[in-house]
Amino acid sequence: MKTMQLKKKLDGLSEKIFLDRYALKNADTSGAKVGDTVLVLTKDDPKFPAKEVGEIISRDGNTVKVRTRSGEVVESAVEKLTLNVEKTPEEMWDRLAGAMASVEATPEKKKEWTDKFRYILDDWKLVPGGRIAAGADASDELTLFNCYVIPSPHDSRGGIMATLSEMTEIMSRGGGVGINLSSLRPRRSVVKGVNGSSSGAVSWGGLFSYTTGLIEQGGSRRGALMLMINDWHPDLLDFITVKSTMGQITNANLSVCVSNGFMKAVKEDLEWELVFPDTTDPEYNDKWDGNLDAWKQMGKAVKPYRTVRARDVWHTIIESAWKSAEPGVVFMEYYNQMSNSWYFNPIICTNPCGEQGLPAWGVCNLSAINLSKFYDAEKHDVDWEDLGRVVRYSVRFLDNVIDKTPYHFEENRENQQGERRVGLGSMGLAELMIKLRIRYGSKESLDFLDRIYGFMAKEAYLASAEIAGEKGSFKHFIADKFLQSGFMRNMTQVYPEVGAAIQKKGMRNVTVITQAPTGSTGTMVGTSTGIEPYFAFEYFRQSRLGFDKQYVPIAQEWKDQHPEQELPDYFVTAMSLTAEDHIRAQAAIQTWVDSSISKTANCPSDFTVEETKQLYELAFDLGCKGVTIYRDGSRDVQVLSTSDKKEEKAAEAAPAAVQAAPSEAPAAEATTGEAGSDVAGLTSLSSKLSVNVDAKTEQVFDKQYKRRPQILRGATYKVNTPFGMAYITINDMNGTPSEIFLNVGKAGSDVFAMSEALGRVCSLFLRYGDHGDKVKLLVKHLKGIGGSGAIGFGNNRVESIADAVAKALEQHAEVMGEGDDAQNYVTATSEVLDAPAAPAVEAPQAASYSGGHSHGDHAGPATKDLCPSCGSASLINSEGCKNCANCGYSRCS
Repeated sequence: MKTMQLKKKLDGLSEKIFLDRYALKNADTSGAKVGDTVLVLTKDDPKFPAKEVGEIISRDGNTVKVRTRSGEVVESAVEKLTLNVEKTPEEMWDRLAGAMASVEATPEKKKEWTDKFRYILDDWKLVPGGRIAAGADASDELTLFNCYVIPSPHDSRGGIMATLSEMTEIMSRGGGVGINLSSLRPRRSVVKGVNGSSSGAVSWGGLFSYTTGLIEQGGSRRGALMLMINDWHPDLLDFITVKSTMGQITNANLSVCVSNGFMKAVKEDLEWELVFPDTTDPEYNDKWDGNLDAWKQMGKAVKPYRTVRARDVWHTIIESAWKSAEPGVVFMEYYNQMSNSWYFNPIICTNPCGEQGLPAWGVCNLSAINLSKFYDAEKHDVDWEDLGRVVRYSVRFLDNVIDKTPYHFEENRENQQGERRVGLGSMGLAELMIKLRIRYGSKESLDFLDRIYGFMAKEAYLASAEIAGEKGSFKHFIADKFLQSGFMRNMTQVYPEVGAAIQKKGMRNVTVITQAPTGSTGTMVGTSTGIEPYFAFEYFRQSRLGFDKQYVPIAQEWKDQHPEQELPDYFVTAMSLTAEDHIRAQAAIQTWVDSSISKTANCPSDFTVEETKQLYELAFDLGCKGVTIYRDGSRDVQVLSTSDKKEEKAAEAAPAAVQAAPSEAPAAEATTGEAGSDVAGLTSLSSKLSVNVDAKTEQVFDKQYKRRPQILRGATYKVNTPFGMAYITINDMNGTPSEIFLNVGKAGSDVFAMSEALGRVCSLFLRYGDHGDKVKLLVKHLKGIGGSGAIGFGNNRVESIADAVAKALEQHAEVMGEGDDAQNYVTATSEVLDAPAAPAVEAPQAASYSGGHSHGDHAGPATKDLCPSCGSASLINSEGCKNCANCGYSRCS
């Protein structure tokens, strides 16, 4: 083995992460003294705090002054400091090596494995999971497991509260939790015991989400929650779209468990039945646990609730993922076919990041091999011998965690000691491939990924078999059945020596390999995280430690050595790869991962819904167990970004003569109303289409403004919206739309006023300046804006009035381009800027492609106004009063 060397101290963000999250701390800061290294809070913000590393330079009672690494002097109360016992990684490595070796049977074994564990920890060759690093020999209260899945809630008030209690207990000790909600009866189902109806699985998911937020606020580490639902559940569509309504589920990741049968129905365009067990069955309360197949096998009745088109449901999943990166998809039936525990313990859910599928009461402890440490510069190859040794020792390290960790639920102990599930993963892959000059995503890279991850899986399985020969197999091991799993059939076909070793010695662990994201630990050790390429070679990271600029060392070193040259093509980033490159890399690695993978396919902002659909289906066809995409800019807040927020704000504040391309330089978003409300949905558009006007630019606008003739050709479209029926008139000038009139709701209502304003803003945008394809740009900004509700399904789903305008504009291009006399329809209206108030009843008089209309033709819901309290479209006139059906607000005239 290589000689251990003392490494230089961490610095910058790496040091902050180490001291904040993983180094052993002194909970009692009252003894802090001059000269102590501490973390000091420099920005006390509950959402975006900031901390810095520094040394105490003076103390006066409970007040200290700390000089940070940057030289700034910060005054702080003693109790707000983070005081560390461990100040270097070497001190942590000594603690972890001794802790994990302490469960060995004899003093000789303890000494042997303390040395071996210290070897793999040295220089970050093995980077333990965060819970192991923070908790081992630090406290009897802290779990060493990163992730848990608890049973689906029993379908009763007591069962739901029990699940809530279990979740809270686990999160408070640092564990992330996954819950499958499919055991809960659907919305509006009869509950006989209270003579009422159920609020549904999704609403209870909101309770779990809310509680997770409370834990996040109260603890030092954010609570992590995954909520899942199966593709047969009647509340499936509500679950898919729940995040379009602000405030229901905000502190959880969402994924849909998709079966092979559902994917077959999607491909063949078949109908799909949403079902639930018959809740009147006398054994329902005792036997129903969320496993529909097991329920059917008992001969129990299943009640059909609704038949839908599978492709419509699939499109809704895809569209939602395109908009906001959620829900993810887990191909759960395939997952169980591949699972080594298929014959005794089905997988029901994953952990919050999706890399670990688990049974009820399942847990997993995680650590990652740092592949960047195994480059052999002399041979320009992987140091295969040292990599194999570190993998083998690491399997024993993780197996010992199972016996070292405290168990706070007996069910967790019984399950984990019965199957001994571990998850050895990797980080530093992208850095290793750059050193080897292999371009991530290339054909060469896929061959390399198959080789290196196949090698690690083989070594890990041989190590687990070796430990089984010494200490015994996991409790539920049955050799023939274990070797029949989909994963083991592939493993033994390529590496028959693994099958022979398992047949002879047994198997210590039901699963061995997991690919976790390693975001914080990878950043701490200064390498690429998980199996991902680098996000960028210069980027900014927002965390609870602050907003930090990061440089990728390997790229910076190359630039320093070649100042006049561009980075070679094997330096690739997440956004420079195609989304298909991401999925193919994931599939190549998934072959050798017995659990699952946390991997995000990064997509550009203009990635389409159809491309997203193709990507999800490619993932299924290639054998991935799950898929998640992130379309750049699809969320308001990103952990990683390539731009400095301060620079962005300065750019937004700077005056502009004309914003010729709003999509490239958007103004700061309007913030009227609660995020996700209908008010916010309507007002956000003004920011996207804003044109800053001052005295100097009015003349420029006047020259660019396209004067309106007295007569224009156009058409009116009738679209059902969450606010009621909308009549959208689109008029053309020189063959392209130049103005839009909107008529929604009753004259004098807030909806009517805001709709009129929206139409005017759109018209101004269409008639000012030269923005290229202005209609396409306008549709891009309007489409998908959501409020507190939606109307319709699939392609016909309308999220808001703005979304309705986008759909009308798309339809208009088809209508006016048809070969019949549609282009001859004429609309005569007043000048857009001088238009008088619209009549109280009549819509703009326009020939309609659909054959005309009148207000007596309302086929949708009654028109609603905006609630001034909650901002939703829920204010309804009733007996001279306006009452909000959402929040209870009431106003009487």
